[in-house]
Amino acid sequence: MMMNSDLPVTEDELHAFVDGELAADRREAVEAWLATHPDDAARVGAWRAQTEAIRGRFANVAGQPVPSRLKLDQLMRARRSWAAVAAAAVVAAFVSGGLAGWMMHGASAAAPDEFERLTAEAIDAYKLYVVEVRHPVEVPGTEAEHLVQWLSKRVGYQLRAPDLERLGLNLVGGRLLPASSGAAAAFFMYESASGERFTIYCARSNTANTAMHYNAKEKASAFYWADGNVAYVVSGDVERQRLWKVAAAAYEQIDPRAPRPGRSL
Repeated sequence: MMMNSDLPVTEDELHAFVDGELAADRREAVEAWLATHPDDAARVGAWRAQTEAIRGRFANVAGQPVPSRLKLDQLMRARRSWAAVAAAAVVAAFVSGGLAGWMMHGASAAAPDEFERLTAEAIDAYKLYVVEVRHPVEVPGTEAEHLVQWLSKRVGYQLRAPDLERLGLNLVGGRLLPASSGAAAAFFMYESASGERFTIYCARSNTANTAMHYNAKEKASAFYWADGNVAYVVSGDVERQRLWKVAAAAYEQIDPRAPRPGRSL
């Protein structure tokens, strides 16, 4: 049977030995251990030196009476007081949040958060792919019929790739992109003889119909609208009037029944 003195010495026991809190029946075993383990003996010596330094530094403070504000009963009362304040703050937040939600329900339901997010994604896609030289698209414009059929099938609604040749723009091609809503988005790219590029981004949106809006970001801007729960974003790095002409021509061909779009600026 293993005696208590035969048990291995743990680090917790070494700390207790330094602090004078080690059980009496283990002190002899720890002393014998330190006699044959110089590394642990050195650690114990360092801990003791540190303890003495702390005691020497704060001896005067340690001898002073505990301030009343730091006594246990005072701390418990303060804790209960702060808990009450915190609980009241939580209740107030819920109440004010509920009232704000009730008052803003109609406005938030109409807020085009997803619409704006899709527009930002479209502009980001434009900036990402417009600089590509060898692989700006997945399917080239020479296969326009196949491109439109493929993208229409993947996004789940019929697409049109507008013919913008009268504006000096040829279809480079297109690609399939993910949308933040989890659905797929279609992406068409056009290019002029001088190398300027425009893109048309199409994705499902919870916004049924809107007028045309304008959004400008660094090195890119866009006209965008929603029609039948589909958002369309025409992006380019050109002056506003030029981009408007491209967006209006695209709009007229995407929905030929609709009148020329009005701008919401």
